[in-house]
Formats: sequence, structure tokens, C-alpha cells
Amino acid sequence: MPAASPGRSEIEDEVRALGAILHERAQRVLEGVLTRTREAGGEIQAPVDGRLERICTIATVTVAAWMAGGRPEDGVEAASEAFELFGQLAAHRDAPLDEVTKRCLRWRDSVGEVLREAAAEIGASDRARRRALSMTQATLDVTLVRMCEVFEQERVQIDEELHHRGEQLAYLATHDVLTDLPNRTLLLDRGEQMLTRARRRKGAVAALHLNLDNFTTINDTLGHAAGDELLRAVAARLDGIVRDADALGRLGGDEFVVIAEEAAGASGPQLIAERLQEALRAPFTVAASELAVTASIGVSSSPCTSAEDLLSDAEIASHRAKLEGKDRWVLFEPGMQDVAQRQATLENDLRGALDRGEFFLVYQPTLDLRRMIPTGVEALIRWRCPTRGVVQPNDFIPLLEDSGLIVDVGSWVLEQACMQSAAWRNAGYPVGIAVNVSARQLDGDELIGVVEAALAMSGLDPLALTLEITETALMRNAEETAESLRAIKDLGVRIAIDDFGTGYSSLSHLQRFPVDALKIDRSFLTQLAENPEGETLIRTLVQLGKALSIETLAEGIERAHELTLLQEENCDSGQGYLFARPLEVGDAEEFLRNWRPEHAGLGQATPSAR
Repeated sequence: MPAASPGRSEIEDEVRALGAILHERAQRVLEGVLTRTREAGGEIQAPVDGRLERICTIATVTVAAWMAGGRPEDGVEAASEAFELFGQLAAHRDAPLDEVTKRCLRWRDSVGEVLREAAAEIGASDRARRRALSMTQATLDVTLVRMCEVFEQERVQIDEELHHRGEQLAYLATHDVLTDLPNRTLLLDRGEQMLTRARRRKGAVAALHLNLDNFTTINDTLGHAAGDELLRAVAARLDGIVRDADALGRLGGDEFVVIAEEAAGASGPQLIAERLQEALRAPFTVAASELAVTASIGVSSSPCTSAEDLLSDAEIASHRAKLEGKDRWVLFEPGMQDVAQRQATLENDLRGALDRGEFFLVYQPTLDLRRMIPTGVEALIRWRCPTRGVVQPNDFIPLLEDSGLIVDVGSWVLEQACMQSAAWRNAGYPVGIAVNVSARQLDGDELIGVVEAALAMSGLDPLALTLEITETALMRNAEETAESLRAIKDLGVRIAIDDFGTGYSSLSHLQRFPVDALKIDRSFLTQLAENPEGETLIRTLVQLGKALSIETLAEGIERAHELTLLQEENCDSGQGYLFARPLEVGDAEEFLRNWRPEHAGLGQATPSAR
């Protein structure tokens, strides 16, 4: 006679016994998952791996309790922590979704293996074994569904946060942080719209470039905080007298621009200039002092082919107004070539500077803000001109870019920086090197070859090299730039976005570029003391980097409270005069040799010149 099939109560007893054994062998299940993962080549960072191991243990104990007589609802509730952890790991990109799913399947297989061994040991029936395996599969099914639900909830929340931060960054990209006025990007856009309407209506557009007189003296005598307060006061006063149809903005420093539509008659722009001058006549109260403020104003009017030309003509005229004695306005005339002539002379001297060995590099240290130790240096070019002395980069780099000389000079900078970094690393200073790359260098096809040659010549580890590229340069030709950067990344070189927060890149573009680091522009730090939104802006930028798993580096740290804020916000790295100015080779090496973390506690910063 065939053996009688076990009754329902016998099957339940066997399933309970299998559940008890499974609970005892939870560690065996975990070891099975780890073995299968290693065999499949799945590698995840150690902290994440630890959380996945915890999830596996929770799931094993949960299904074992169900088999041992618990209710399915209790099992689902007990496993809720595992579901949440699974979904969060995938949504926060701590672990790829496919790897999380594979871990679930490996857990099921590992549990099945333990159950089959246990069933053989106690002689459990096939029906009991199949029942236990089906309970395991049911637990897995619920886990996968719940994991997807949590993943979707986390994804929606992250998308909403990124959208909000994207809106903030879009506003920052078109507005001046200090005065909240439109910046150059938005001014040019509005200027183009005005010119288009003017051509259609046969009207006129005027641009007025307003440059405050003696502002540097105010900054030097009363301090940068007072200078910033004055700029805000000037912006508010000008905003009160321009028409709603006109565009008022700040270009940076002490420069403001008004673009006026329908500037009627030949005297229209001049009347606006006089009204701007009159608005500045009343003294400004700043830092308990009354300040008399004047401005040199350049005026230009259409026809112009572009808003850029309109602003350029107005700027040339404002320089002429300063040369003629300040506190006046000057109408642009085609013969005004003073600035252009000076630039031509400077460019002529620049053309032979590389061959004559007049360029040299200085190095500004970058520190890990958590451990307060140097982790790298940024290479910065200087020009020692025989007739002008040491020329600062703002005075000659734009000419290098406009003339195309930046390509050869940039190659030299990259080569010298890599060689110096390799020498320091060989001497026992484990620091990386960051080198700025211009838009002109990105436009050409030679950059990848130049990087390869510099690495080969110096023997520098590619991971020690970071190329810094501004947002503006990135967006000139986003598709081709992304392709070039991916090729550079394939060499092992790191990519950083310089002056982040001041350009016009969108989050979708940012995610498309292979970016390792965001360098937060120093303008956000300089406004912390006076701008109540300053800390929020810093926090937004740092959190954006965290959300995208990108390192954040703050530029221009000059004061101890700025360092404290950045550390509280978990900004990764920073550089600035609080730690060191740009240093020549010998001084930089001495800094690396003598720096100690406690040095940062001095809180002494040397203010930068502006």
C-alpha cells in the first residue's frame, strides 16, 4: 500500500519545525547571499553592504516567524523596516536598483537552500517543504512590491526637491546675489528683446553703463561689508527712479547698467543719464558714515546689431567719462578706441610672453573641511611682464581667450602643473592638482591629447588631476562638451564645475556631464554676513551636490564663521585666504610641509583685494 499523505496538522507541524530551523540558521542564509554576490561580481560600498546584510537578516527572521506559526500580516509589518531600507537605498542611489533586486532574489535562493537541507534532515514531507518555499516566495513578492512603492515615494520626493533647487539656481543664474537685480545674462536677454521691438517699430534703445567713482577707496577704508551695503543702497535708489519698462541690472563690482526702451529723441538717453546722476546726489549712510557717491556714466544708443554691442559701447564710454574727470556722463562715439587700443598693446605683448618664459604658476591649497588637512592645490597662472611687472589674471586671461593664445598657454599650464604635482607626490605630499580649462580649449579637438601628453610626461596618476571648467564654458556646446568630458573621464581624470551657481546650466545638463565636484562661487560666501538668504543659498548648493553624489568645494573662504557654516552644512572641501593665498612653488611646499589641522583654528584671514 502507498504511504498515506500527511494530514494538514502534520504539514503545519513540519512547517513550524522548518521555520524554527530557518531562524537558527539566519546567519547561514546571509552567508549564502554574500557568497552568491561575490560569485556574481557585485561590489557595493561597505556601509551600503552592511545595510543590505541587515535587510537580509530581518527578512529571514520575519519569514521564519511566519512559518513557526505567526500571521502573514505580522510578518509584513515586521519586515517594513527592510522594505523601507530597500527603497531608500535604490532611490538615493546608494545602491543600483538592479543590484538591490538581485540581492532579494539571492536571499530567496539562499533561504530555499537552507529549507531544503532542513527538510532532508528532519524528513519533512514534500508538501511541507513546498509550503515553506511558497511562503518564502510570497515574502519576496511582497518585499519587491513594497520596495518599488517606497522607491517611487522617495523618487518623487527627490524630484520635487531637485525641481525646487533648480528653480532657485535658475533665479541665481539670472540675478545678482548681492542686490537681487538682473545680472548680465538677464540684461542681455532683455536688451535683445528691446532691440527686436525697436527694429519693428523703428524706435530706439539706449544703454547706460554706470560705474561708481572711487568705490575701491570706500572698500579699502570702511571694509568690504560697508562696500556691499553701499552697493545695495545704490541699487535700491536707482531701482526707484527707472521706469518699469526699462531694465536695471548689476554687472558685478561697482558697475550697473540701465537699458531704456523708446528713448525718444537725441536727448532722451542724456536725460536718463542726468536723472541717474541726480538720484545719487543725496549722501548715503553706510557704517555710521555719510558717503557722497558719484558715478561715471557711458551712454550708447541703437542702431546696434546686438545687446552685447550696445553694452560694450556704453562701457567704453564710461571709461572715457572716468578719464575725463569722473562724475559725468559721456555719449559713445565710434572714435573712442582708448580701451581697444590698450588691449591691442597688451595682446601684442602677450603674444611673445610664452616663448620668453614670462608666465609662472602659483598654487592655492585646498583643504578637506572635515579633517582640516590639505588634499590638493589649484594651479593659477601669473604673468611677469618686463614693462608692467606682475600682471593679474583678470587683466590678461580674457585677451588670451579672445586671441586664441589660451590654447597654447593652457597646454603649458597643464604640463607644468602636472610635473609639479608629480614632484610633490614623489616627495611625500599626497595632494592632487586642479587646472582651469577655458572654453576655447574645450572647443578644440586637442584637449584630450594635451591631457594625455601631460600625464605621460609627468608620470602623474590621472586620479590626482582635476580639470576645472566654468558653467558658461560647459554650456557653449553642451552635447560636444559632454562627449569630450566623457573621453577625459575615461583617462581617469576628475572634472569639476568652477564658479558653480553663477552660470546658466540646468539640472538636466548637470546630470548629463560626468562631474565629480562643484566649486561654489565665492560670491555666495561674501554675502553671508549681510544677506539673510546667504546661508540658505549655501545649504541649497551643498545639498544639491549631496543629492547628485558630487563633491562640493567652497571658494573664497576668508573668515572663521564662513568655515564654521560650511562645516555645519557638510561641505566637503574649501580654499581661501583663511588658509593660504596663492603661493609660489617654494612657499606652497613649505605650506604642505608645515600645515597642521590646528592652524585653521587661528581664524585669521587676510582679506582679498577686489
